[in-house]
Amino acid sequence: MDFPDQDVDVFGEEYGNNHELEGGTHESSASSSSSSSSTSSSRSSSSSASSSSNGSGGGESSSASGSASSGGGAAGLGVEGGGEEEILPVVRNNNNHGGRGGFGRGRWPNDRGGVGILPRPGYPPRQGGYGHGSRFSNGRQDERFVSEFKLSRSEETLSRKVVAFQEPCELAQYSRVEGGDVYFDDRSLRLFKRLISEDVGADLNEGFDTFIEKKELGSEGFGDLLSCIRNRNIPLQNMHFVTFRNNLNKILATAYIRNEPWAMGVHKRNGVVYLDVHKVQERPKSELDRRRCYWGYCFESLATEDPRRADGEGIHHIDANVEFCAVMKTKLGAHRLLMGAEMDCCDSTDDGRRFYVELKTSRELDYHTEERFEREKLLKFWIQSFLAGVPFIVVGFRDDAGRLVRTERLRTKDITHRVKMKNYWQGGVCLAFADEVLCWLYGTVKENEDYTLHFNPPSNRLELLQASSCPESITCHVEQLQNI
Repeated sequence: MDFPDQDVDVFGEEYGNNHELEGGTHESSASSSSSSSSTSSSRSSSSSASSSSNGSGGGESSSASGSASSGGGAAGLGVEGGGEEEILPVVRNNNNHGGRGGFGRGRWPNDRGGVGILPRPGYPPRQGGYGHGSRFSNGRQDERFVSEFKLSRSEETLSRKVVAFQEPCELAQYSRVEGGDVYFDDRSLRLFKRLISEDVGADLNEGFDTFIEKKELGSEGFGDLLSCIRNRNIPLQNMHFVTFRNNLNKILATAYIRNEPWAMGVHKRNGVVYLDVHKVQERPKSELDRRRCYWGYCFESLATEDPRRADGEGIHHIDANVEFCAVMKTKLGAHRLLMGAEMDCCDSTDDGRRFYVELKTSRELDYHTEERFEREKLLKFWIQSFLAGVPFIVVGFRDDAGRLVRTERLRTKDITHRVKMKNYWQGGVCLAFADEVLCWLYGTVKENEDYTLHFNPPSNRLELLQASSCPESITCHVEQLQNI
C-alpha cells in the first residue's frame, strides 16, 4: 500500500492548538377522618334508636330501626298503627369498591367483621434507588462497596462539554521478545509493509498449528511498564494516573457501549493512582474463537516486514507474546496521564519522522453489518488510535473462512467525520465521559488504599469496591522509588 501523502496529524484542525474535541405535597386524610366520624355518628344513632324502641315495647322493630338508621342516617322509620308494623326495605350498598366505611363484602378484610374476598396484603417491599451511596443503593449490596458512578448523563449533555486533550508525547519504550525477556528498547518494533495489498487472497489460517498464544501476565505485565518508568527516570510527582492504554479504552468506550463487562485495579500511592489490569471471567474459547484470534495475528505478520522470512516463504511460528510498547504522557482535561501502549508497527515520512500504524482485522462488510461496524468497531478503533496519537489504521477484511478479501487504510482524524453525519457517536462525548469518571475516581480513592473498579452490564453504574491487597509489582515499584 502506497502512502502518497504523509500527513500524520492525527488530531486534525478541529482540535486546535490544545487538541480539544468539541464535541408533591401529600394531601391530608380529611376524607378518611370524615368517613370515620360519620360512621361513629351512625353507630351512636343506631344505638339510641334501639334503646328507644325497647323502651316502648317495639319488639323486633329495634333491628329494623338499626338497619334503617345506618342506611339512611335517621333513627325512627318504623310506623306505628293498629295492624302489622310496616318496615322500609333495608338499604344495601352494592359498591364494594367504595370507601372503608361502605357495606357489603369488600375486596379486603376490615375491622368491622367483613371477611373480604382476598387476604389483606402486607406492606409493599421497600423500594431502593433514592439518593446516592451505600445507604440508598439499588439491588444487592456488596460489603466491599465504596462508591458508584451512575451512567445517567445524556449524550446531549456530554456533547456540550469541551474537554481538552493534549497530543501524546513519547518518553520511553520497551520490548518483549520470544521467551519473555524484556528490554528497554525498540527491538520488537516491526516496520509496516506498504505493499500489503499484494497479499489480498492470502489464507490467514496458515501457520495456525504452530501458533503460540498470548499468556495472561496480569500484574506482572504492569510491572514491566513500571520498570521502564524507573529505568528512564520518568518523574511521577505531577502525574495523576499511571495505566495501560487498554484501561482508558474501556472507560471511553463505555460512553456508548454498555454490554461489555470490565474491571481494573485502582491503587493510590504518593498521590498517583495506578490502574492495574484485571481480566474478567469469560467463557472458554472454542476452536473457532482461537482461530479468529489467530487471523488477527496472521494479518499483522503479513502487513509487516519480517527479515527472518524470505520472499514467498509461508507464515509460521507466530508468537503472540512478542510485543513492543511505547510509554507516553498526555493530559485529558485536568488529569495528567502516563500510559503504556502496545504498538503494532511503524512507518516513516519522507523526512524520516517515524509514526505508528494500527493493524486491525474485520469480517467483510455487507448491508446488514456495516452499521454495527461503524457504531462499535470504528468507535474502538478510533479510541485506541486517538489516545496514542496513531495517525493511520490499516484494516484487513476477511471472509468467514479466514481468507483476506481486501485492505483499507483509514485516517484516524477522518473516522469521526465518517460517523458524524449518521449520528452514531461523537468522540467529544467519549472524552467528556472519561473526564467525569477520572474526576470521580481520583477524588474518591484514598491514599495507600486499594480498590477494584467494575462495570457489570446490565448495570447502569460503575462500582468502586474495596480490595484486600495491592499487587506486588506496584508495592515494589513504590519502594524502589523511595530508595532512589
